[in-house]
Amino acid sequence: MVTMKKIAELCGVSRGTVDRALNGRGRVNAETAEHIRKMAKQLGYEPNPAGKALAARKNRPIIGVILSSEGNAFFDKVIEGMKDAAREYAVYGLQVDIRTMKGYQPEEQLRLMEELQPEVKALILNPINDARVVAKIDELVAAGIFVVNVNNDVDGSKRHCYVGSDYFNGGITACALLEAMFGRRAEIGLVLGSRQVLGHKQRLDGFMHRMQRVEDFHVIDVIEHEDDEIFAYERTKAFLTAHPETTAVVSLAAGVYGIGRAVMQLPKEKRPMVIAFDSVPTTVEMMKFGVVRAIIFQHPYRQGHLAVDLAFSYLVNGRMPDKQEYIMKNEIRLLENL
Repeated sequence: MVTMKKIAELCGVSRGTVDRALNGRGRVNAETAEHIRKMAKQLGYEPNPAGKALAARKNRPIIGVILSSEGNAFFDKVIEGMKDAAREYAVYGLQVDIRTMKGYQPEEQLRLMEELQPEVKALILNPINDARVVAKIDELVAAGIFVVNVNNDVDGSKRHCYVGSDYFNGGITACALLEAMFGRRAEIGLVLGSRQVLGHKQRLDGFMHRMQRVEDFHVIDVIEHEDDEIFAYERTKAFLTAHPETTAVVSLAAGVYGIGRAVMQLPKEKRPMVIAFDSVPTTVEMMKFGVVRAIIFQHPYRQGHLAVDLAFSYLVNGRMPDKQEYIMKNEIRLLENL
């Protein structure tokens, strides 16, 4: 059995230094701490579970969570995954404080980050792609708070890792799926939440990139609805009224129920094909109605659970993530294989 004493001997430091490096107690030179963690990993060191639980309780491991989830049913499964992980780690005294917000207002997200900062040792964030949010993430990291971006990332932050889908690939997949299912000229409406969300913009970019290979596809317009079902309904209805030539609608974010209700107001023979993301209950309902023909699934439960796993592993075991990005595969699903 590998012990802290053995690691200390091999690293040329005291047992106390090893304990502080592996358990996040006290100050240890960053280079020394990294050397100790690598040695522990190489040797397969596993702390005593009872000791870990006791140490964790003393350190009060609190993970803060901020999600732009209000009105967006996709996050129900993300939150379920987080809560299940929190229950699994309850023996270690782990607490998960989940805060939610509606829409993509940087000021509100910054307010919640400020509110949680004094209380937490890790933060799981569904970030808005705004320079002020990026700066705040960097500030939290500099203050020793472990940061995981979940479901969406931002440009250029110092966050420890990202857990979510490959949005650019999601856009490519959506376009390829439409080509495979439609097989002819398409007049397309693209619908998304907000270009302030990096993932939404990346999906749009991916769709437009893949569309270069399809001569007979034409995007009429791009509609934004802040992931709000009412806005999604109203703006899709207005778009379809103004553009009766529309033959396909691709939803690149939430709001699928509102989009579907707008499409259903048209006669069946004039309804465009709809492709969307995520198997939330209202989207499945639209699939049963024959309005949404296919979805692209991005594993929300796994995203939430893994984000908490990574934060727990860092707070209790002192383990840094093995990689910068944990990508969930985009999967095409029909009603028959949900």
